Amino acid sequence: MARGSAEAPGGTKTPAARTAANRVRDWRAWPGEIALLWRRSLRFRTVLITLALTALAILVACVWMALAIQNDLFDSRARQVQADALRASVEAQATLDSAEPQGSEVQLQNLLLAVGGTIAQQSETDLFTMKRSDQTPSSIAPPDLVSGGFESYVTVSDAMRAAVQADASRQWWQSVSIDVGDRSVPGIVVGQQLQVPELGAYELYLAYDLAAAQQTLGFVQLTLWVVGVGLVLLIGAIAWFVLRSVTTPIGEAADTSARLAAGDLGVRLPVRGEDEFATLGRSFNAMADSIESQIKELADLSLVQQRFVSDVSHELRTPLTTIRLAADMINDRRDEFDPATARAAELLNAQVQRFETLLTDLLEISRYDAGSVQLELEPTSLAHLAEDVIASMHTLAEQHGSDVRLVAPGGYSPVELDPRRVRRIVRNLLGNAIEHGEGRPIVVTVDSDQQTVALGVRDFGIGMRPEDVEHVFDRFWRADPSRSRTIGGTGLGLSIALGDARLHGGELAVWSEPGRGSNFVLMLPRSGGQLTGTSPVPVDPGDDASAPLDDLGLTQPLDVQAPDAAASDPRSDADASTTGGRS
Repeated sequence: MARGSAEAPGGTKTPAARTAANRVRDWRAWPGEIALLWRRSLRFRTVLITLALTALAILVACVWMALAIQNDLFDSRARQVQADALRASVEAQATLDSAEPQGSEVQLQNLLLAVGGTIAQQSETDLFTMKRSDQTPSSIAPPDLVSGGFESYVTVSDAMRAAVQADASRQWWQSVSIDVGDRSVPGIVVGQQLQVPELGAYELYLAYDLAAAQQTLGFVQLTLWVVGVGLVLLIGAIAWFVLRSVTTPIGEAADTSARLAAGDLGVRLPVRGEDEFATLGRSFNAMADSIESQIKELADLSLVQQRFVSDVSHELRTPLTTIRLAADMINDRRDEFDPATARAAELLNAQVQRFETLLTDLLEISRYDAGSVQLELEPTSLAHLAEDVIASMHTLAEQHGSDVRLVAPGGYSPVELDPRRVRRIVRNLLGNAIEHGEGRPIVVTVDSDQQTVALGVRDFGIGMRPEDVEHVFDRFWRADPSRSRTIGGTGLGLSIALGDARLHGGELAVWSEPGRGSNFVLMLPRSGGQLTGTSPVPVDPGDDASAPLDDLGLTQPLDVQAPDAAASDPRSDADASTTGGRS
């Protein structure tokens, strides 16, 4: 068994492995969560910016103060040790000047020892040495004086020795590292010349360690950083609580606005105190009251209008029925009239029929406005429904010289829809295509995928301008008012068709260009709900206007598939032959 395996027998991950994986995923999700919080939370963003700027300011201040204190401590200690070394060298030179060794090696050695004792008494350090500058052998010169293990702990640079040897009137100093045991501490070496009777110049070096100053500096720096971090945290906490008092009312206003926009007209902001937020709350509540009253007035007016249209439509049905019967009777006997009266009878009968259609459409529109439309769903094949509509409008298409062709690679499997309303949509789209198709072929395409079933009606007629396409579903709107209707119509067909499509959770889209015709696409979801994905029938047909239409073939009867076979695969009918308008 491999070491560190995180899987149980059979390849199943152990709980520990799953926990580790979750931790990795959680860690990888942090940047995205922080970025999301940055975009959505004003409080988080402001506190983070405040902390960052405060930390930067405190960092700069702490670094500057630490450097200033360090330089001041060093300069102060340097001046102190120079004064101490000067005092010790003066006393040592005085002792040397008062001595008369008379060329005795013993007296000279005792003199150096006495000078060493004077230096030890007059200075703060026991690390010093006296070196003879002249390296010429002398029989009376005693060995160099070394105190406190100077040679072992301190190294004097050649440059400093050369400077001390070259100028006897000046005092020289240098920063060094003093080795004490297994550690090094910063220090200062001060050098100066002394004149020893009968021996000449000697170099005096005194070493001072700065360990105490370093400890003081470390304590000051630690104090500065602790105070700086504490200030950052304190300022962050203060900013959090201050922003909380500001952002909480803003959050309440945002939530209340969202609820008001969602339709909850009775929601209001709580008003506390007399500050700016209280003024904002009162103004918001006054605006909400005004909006609520206006919406109620508009709703009442809309209800009155809907009731008026519905009542008028219902009231007109009774006299219209009588007029329709009379018009039919007169139209049936028009052969007995003179030509002018017969033509008048035909026009009367046609306009009465159009008036009846208009009343029906107005009643349907009023139902949509009132929200009282109910679907009667049943399993229906959109391809077969389209074939039925094409067959029912075959005579009308022949009268206008249009060849209606059905292309159905999909859409055979039953879908839950209201066949009466969908049939009305298809009849309306096909009727408009026949009227505006200029006698050119019309292609009805039915296709489907796993989520959507779609039907497109493509004509190659006059088309519409982009500004006309935007209003094509408006009530009583016509792209060309000067163009007479050859089929009839009330100007409400496309508006009702759009309402029927949206009632199914679908959509009705349109593409049109002048000279290239129009393409209306009906999209319906298979399983109810809302549309997802793209349409199986593209709204923009591309460059199909240049394709030879004769390649599409003619309409042939569609074979009805069994529901279980059709339902097994929404695209099971993908191999069906291309069909077109009946002849």
